[in-house]
Amino acid sequence: MEPLVVMEDIVKQFPGVLALDRCRFELRRGEVHALVGENGAGKSTMMKILTGVYAKDGGRILYKGSEADIPDTRAAQGLGIGIIHQELHLMPDLTIAQNIFIGREPRRKLPLLLDDRAINAKTEALLRQLNLRLDPEEKVSDLTVAKQQMVEIAKALSFESEVLIMDEPTAALTASEIEELFRVIGELKSRGVGIVYISHRMDELKRITDRITVMRDGCYVNTVPTEGTAVDDIIAMMVGRQLYAESKPKPAARTNQETVLEVRGLNRKGALRDVSFHLNRGEIVGFAGLMGAGRTETARAVFGADPIDSGDILIHGEPARIKGPDDAVRHGIGYLSEDRKQFGLLVEMDVKTNLSIASYDGFRSRLGWMRQTRMEQNARKHVEGLRIKTPSIDQLVKYLSGGNQQKIIIGKWLTRDCDILIIDEPTRGIDVGAKAEIYKLLDELAQQGKTIMMISSELPEILRMSHRVIVMCEGRITGELSGEEATQEGIMKLATMREEAAG
Repeated sequence: MEPLVVMEDIVKQFPGVLALDRCRFELRRGEVHALVGENGAGKSTMMKILTGVYAKDGGRILYKGSEADIPDTRAAQGLGIGIIHQELHLMPDLTIAQNIFIGREPRRKLPLLLDDRAINAKTEALLRQLNLRLDPEEKVSDLTVAKQQMVEIAKALSFESEVLIMDEPTAALTASEIEELFRVIGELKSRGVGIVYISHRMDELKRITDRITVMRDGCYVNTVPTEGTAVDDIIAMMVGRQLYAESKPKPAARTNQETVLEVRGLNRKGALRDVSFHLNRGEIVGFAGLMGAGRTETARAVFGADPIDSGDILIHGEPARIKGPDDAVRHGIGYLSEDRKQFGLLVEMDVKTNLSIASYDGFRSRLGWMRQTRMEQNARKHVEGLRIKTPSIDQLVKYLSGGNQQKIIIGKWLTRDCDILIIDEPTRGIDVGAKAEIYKLLDELAQQGKTIMMISSELPEILRMSHRVIVMCEGRITGELSGEEATQEGIMKLATMREEAAG
């Protein structure tokens, strides 16, 4: 059977970086082909070339047997090539329907007027196909990250693509939403659609893909059939080095019971109800729960990003008046948002500046000038210590991979020397190698006496890292488990303990 897509000897260069070095990839009709590799391996860059986001610097693309020129995204869409990006590309002030059909809106008899009724009807049909209970007229800004991701999927499907590229599509989805996505993938596959699936979740790859292509450091490594290929062999091709041990004893409860942060009776209408907990020095406390359970809302309330209706926050036993993030930072609290690009980074600025931004006062001279030498020393220390892959500390952050961007945010708060770190989805969209490094880093920080509140949707991550696990459901804390007694089954029981069931 003739391949649907063939990419040969693809070369792509960015300032100071050879992102792709004579790479290749092949996709057949009706197959799900995984593209894997560590962050920075070149996976997303390869697919952005196929979809016209980037222009290639060398090589050729064959589409349905003929050489194809794909100068921009419109040309790719015209060929039937669609992509769901890892980072969301939606317009928050527009409705779901407007986002999906922007630039392709049906018109009324008077061409200047858009037919909103037709747009909404088409959107409703798409959402029904995905079994999504969303209102086409709802603004995207009012949606959770998970629902925004599903809107991206619906948008890609609206082009009736013959090639569909999914870049970490399940990163923000619940288990039930993932099942719906897999159902849709199965339907598309049966229709002959070729699907490129980029993910770091090995269990997903083994479940739904037919072949796996591995990339490393901007180079093609190998293509193997999914069936019969061990996960360890795939990881070995991806990283080419010994990883931080994937299995380790469950974290034991810390004997040091010095309470660093205490939250009492936190309430926020429609989000949080009587949330109380404490964090001790040197421990990692995992916050588990299903999407919408209130974990992120709790973190944002503690950090002062969202107002609260009532409740108290104590730092080292003393009441803390936290009305905004600046107050939280002054009390030694750092926050890593689940949306790193929107809330954690200045992507148009360099590595050095991003690592210093939370501590600018410490780098300012008496005359108000920034001490560039000190900023450079700080940046080099964290680039080396966190193994941030960058050609220099002057590189713009937007050119770095997602894993390296996440490390920069951690470095930013380490520069500030925060005692308490709130980390929301620390390894979302991060490959197995970088994930292992971040696990090791968090363990080291806890051993150094840092207190970590870790929100994660990945239960293996919660179980592996947490000294204690706090579980939430519908804005309430429904239970707490020690690291030794926590199990996936126990966490899920508490995570589904709706108020009527609880009592």
